[in-house]
Amino acid sequence: MSELLLPPEHRYAKIIKEKLNEDGSELSILNLGPTHPATHGIFQNVLLMDGERILEAEPTIGYIHRAFEKIAENRPFYQITPLTDRMNYCSSPINNMGWWMTLEKLLNIEVPKRAQYLRVIVMELARITDHIICNSILGVDTGAYTGFLYVFQFREKVYEIYEEICGARLTTNMGRIGGFERDWSAEAFRKLDVFLEEFPVAWKEFENLFERNRIFIDRTVDVGAISAEQAMAYGFTGPNLRAAGVDYDVRVAQPYSSYEDFDFIIPVGKSGDTYDRFCVRNAEVWESLSIIRQALSKMPEGNEYHADVPDYYLPPKEDVYTNMESLIYHFKIVMGEVPVPVAEIYHPVEGGNGELGFYLVTDGSRTPYRLHFRRPCFIYYQAYPDMIKGSLLSDAIVILSSLNVIAGELDA
Repeated sequence: MSELLLPPEHRYAKIIKEKLNEDGSELSILNLGPTHPATHGIFQNVLLMDGERILEAEPTIGYIHRAFEKIAENRPFYQITPLTDRMNYCSSPINNMGWWMTLEKLLNIEVPKRAQYLRVIVMELARITDHIICNSILGVDTGAYTGFLYVFQFREKVYEIYEEICGARLTTNMGRIGGFERDWSAEAFRKLDVFLEEFPVAWKEFENLFERNRIFIDRTVDVGAISAEQAMAYGFTGPNLRAAGVDYDVRVAQPYSSYEDFDFIIPVGKSGDTYDRFCVRNAEVWESLSIIRQALSKMPEGNEYHADVPDYYLPPKEDVYTNMESLIYHFKIVMGEVPVPVAEIYHPVEGGNGELGFYLVTDGSRTPYRLHFRRPCFIYYQAYPDMIKGSLLSDAIVILSSLNVIAGELDA
């Protein structure tokens, strides 16, 4: 049997034996995961250790692989949305909106400006919650629990806004082809206003707890650094790429949902280390808050929350019960009987972790011929073994935390 086909612990056992024969030093094999709490998900790293120092690392993924792409090929387009929000469940609405925009690109549907602005608001709220989770958990992994407990209450406040919009919190299944399934209630806007008033104060205090904290700086500066060239070679996008000094953001490079209407900067780091990744996400939260405020101030008049596309947009339920035409449309849409163009398209959005892309191939049937999710976690996690080689085990924990690997997005 080829050595490459052997489990990593078997290959490392041979290395240990050879190493012992050379100089008598002791090496060991350590499983980091798949049940270790600091892995933030179910995936494994088999480490070859010289004391506390990591010599080699080999990742093992697939523990929660759910075959989403294959499932999608057997589902009508409407029923694929719940698959998307179970990938990066820390920022589910971005996944949902990205999928709807992919279908709108396929069907050449123009979404009303107001619905686009509403989408921007909910996507930026999702980005904020994603960064709250990543940065507060990074604090926990360096031994600081207070910041996590303090800002997590504001994640709950965002979830209350989600509930007002779609009735769900974590896996949202939010929106429809052409916009939203219903207009936002006055209570949703009220809760949004409260969040915009209270959260910035707490986030500033959170930054003050960490950004000049001597212990936190010692644990994160020059730890897990990656150069811009290495990051691009691995296919990094999102905060992890921007922390390395590359100012690439899909919202600017390929604007969607009227992002070109808003003024915001792209926070960029220099060293690409754990501290820079933390600071970039902190800064992005402030930009997201600015974008939300701009969207509210520029919100078009009226109550348009979806495009006029009866072939793809479910009619109101009360009409379905009383109107035959609405009942027919409802049946055709739910059963996937409305034809779609034969096409091959790709649509990216700026997810919480980077470029979240949907590659869709259709053959005119009621289901995709092929659907591939470009999951940023899956792309950049490949760099993790190289990033932790030569580091201490304690460093490997904070590096993984700062990358923000979400197991649901990693496996899909």
